[in-house]
Amino acid sequence: MRNRLLAVAAVAAAITVPAVAAQAQTVGIVRGGPSVAVEDDGGIAIEQRPAFREYIVRERVPDYRIPDRVAVGSVLPEVGVTYYDVPQRFGATPYRYTVVNGETVLVEPRSRRIVQVVD
Repeated sequence: MRNRLLAVAAVAAAITVPAVAAQAQTVGIVRGGPSVAVEDDGGIAIEQRPAFREYIVRERVPDYRIPDRVAVGSVLPEVGVTYYDVPQRFGATPYRYTVVNGETVLVEPRSRRIVQVVD
């Protein structure tokens, strides 16, 4: 009986590994457009950052000021910060963006935690 359970567990693990590996890809596809590279963590890819910064300037996104240093892992306040969707042309990402202390950041919307400072 124990051998059967181990065999079932091994088969289940073998089935799940390819699905997990497929989620770790670094290229996303935008429907009707070319492939767009995104970081493994869902952030803006290096080659997309200059265009993304230009987009932010063009959109005139307001700058929110906080007394703390802007860094990955920092949590933004609950009130006063507006978060915006990242346009599809910069890659599919679960994060939102905003500008804090003059720096464009990607934020996990539920926790308000900064996941990337777009430099």
